Amino acid sequence: MSRHGARHAISRRARPRLTLNLTPMIDVVFQLLIYFLVSTNFALGEQVYRVDLPNREEGAADPFALDEEPLRIELLAAGDATPGLVAIRIEGPWPQPSSFEELHDFLESRRIDADRPAGLFAPDHPVLIDPGPSVRWDVTVDAFNAVVRAGYTNVGFADEP
Repeated sequence: MSRHGARHAISRRARPRLTLNLTPMIDVVFQLLIYFLVSTNFALGEQVYRVDLPNREEGAADPFALDEEPLRIELLAAGDATPGLVAIRIEGPWPQPSSFEELHDFLESRRIDADRPAGLFAPDHPVLIDPGPSVRWDVTVDAFNAVVRAGYTNVGFADEP
């Protein structure tokens, strides 16, 4: 072999081939893919849910307005013969109490507390007492006391019309 040919053979063998090892890069890509699959929270697509709303018949209360409107208790004089006799009327689709004890029991049974989380009215729900023009003051105070004994803290009197 000539000197020139030997040098050419050595230089060809001595020069390293430039190669790219893709194995570590593929490992990193798969690790990133697994990381994003595990840590991603996939949101559900938009769906249509059926909602059954109550009928809005005449005299029925709107269940969505109960939390916003105050509970109004009207006191009406039952007659001129007995001045202390009063008719109690709770505005809404509620059973009407005939005495202040029944009013207390009604309000207490529908108050939300630790024992009854599914009650209708929170203790700070507004309660308005609306005495009629001929209702005596002591009867109005009895209604106020029944509401306060039932555990309500936001009790007031209705303005005159």
